[in-house]
Amino acid sequence: MPLGTALPEFAADLLARLGRWTRTHHRGLALSTLLGLAGFGVTAFGIAPLAPDAAQLPQRLLLEPIVPPSLDGQLEALAGLRLQLSRGEVTRASDTADSLLRRLGVEDAAAAQWMRSDALARRIIEGRPGKLVQAQVDAQGRLLSLVARFPVDEADSPVPQSFHRFEITRQGDSFSSRAEQRPLERLPRLASGHIDSSLFAATDEANIPDGVAVQMAEVFSTDIDFRRELRKGDRFSLIYESLSADGEPVPWGNGRLLAAEFVNNGKTYQAAWFGEGRGGYYDLNGQSKRRAFLSSPLAFSRVTSGFAMRFHPIHKTWRAHLGTDYGAPTGTPVRSVGDGSVVFSGWQNGYGNVVRIQHSGGRETVYAHLSRLDVRKGQRVGQGDRLGAVGATGWATGPHLHFEFLVGGKHQDPQIIAKASEVIELDPSQRGRFASIAQEVSHQLALATRIDGHPGQVE
Repeated sequence: MPLGTALPEFAADLLARLGRWTRTHHRGLALSTLLGLAGFGVTAFGIAPLAPDAAQLPQRLLLEPIVPPSLDGQLEALAGLRLQLSRGEVTRASDTADSLLRRLGVEDAAAAQWMRSDALARRIIEGRPGKLVQAQVDAQGRLLSLVARFPVDEADSPVPQSFHRFEITRQGDSFSSRAEQRPLERLPRLASGHIDSSLFAATDEANIPDGVAVQMAEVFSTDIDFRRELRKGDRFSLIYESLSADGEPVPWGNGRLLAAEFVNNGKTYQAAWFGEGRGGYYDLNGQSKRRAFLSSPLAFSRVTSGFAMRFHPIHKTWRAHLGTDYGAPTGTPVRSVGDGSVVFSGWQNGYGNVVRIQHSGGRETVYAHLSRLDVRKGQRVGQGDRLGAVGATGWATGPHLHFEFLVGGKHQDPQIIAKASEVIELDPSQRGRFASIAQEVSHQLALATRIDGHPGQVE
């Protein structure tokens, strides 16, 4: 019989015999299996206690001496390093190339001489002070590089957009310079505070820049009279832009106020910026905060004499004061409170340098005692456009702006006119987009309320 056939038959016969034996001796088989399992258990139980106790294991203490590198070698390596030290300063009106470099820790006569002779480098010293300057020097105090950053003059933009960047680089025993213009970086910030005494005391306490506080006062100027209606306990929350150049916070200009909430005497007012370029502020229901007339021809300022009777400081008599006087330093910009045409720009007796603007609806505004005139007769101006600067020309005892508002030739209180003037409406086609922005702004203002006095970054 072939081997391949015999093996299957043998296996089948063996399995048959094993089955008959199991059926005959099934009780003995079960008992044997149980005893076997019990034996395994006893064996395991007996072995387990024999494992060594970790506390009784032998221990060895290894000591290996550590030999530090030689001190001479370390000093030699340190001497081989090329140290570069960096320091920052802000330029002053009295600065020269030598005095600025000295404050920066630079001891380099060649660098000072080159800064005096190079046209680009001289611009760091010349012009307005307040430029951010950073210098890198070597271990001997020689100038390696110097970077200066300062704002671009953007008269047509109320919010800075870019900055000048000047760089001086050493190349051996010579220097090179280059200039470029870069956009400012903008980072949204959250802040909030409450009124104890005044608006600016509260914003200072909350570390909010004055320029941002002024914008907030402007936005709510037709809702709240910040000179007479503030109450202790009033609170505010806002979102604003923090500006930086190459990652360095800038000391000039202010970012735009993006949104704000002010609770005055229990009543809540809200506003959010919307639109590109010459956009505007709207409450969160989409109604514009902008009216046909601003409440003041100056950014938020101190009223020194209101629309009322007063004792005239020159004529020494009681007279009706048919306007409003704003105390401000000479040179403070004066703006048009509304759209209109210049009907007079020049000298006029006690008014000194004066500008008169004709607006629609038989309304006229007067801006007097100016130190300079920036418009001419017949020129069209828009709301917020610069007309001149505060001065003390004509019958003035000190620098201030005298402002009048006339309707049909009769003097009116500017504050009342501004609050009653027509509202600029939001374009209906923009309402859907504004609604989604308003929802996000509402959430962020709620977050800002929780960080009273501690500005934070918008996530």
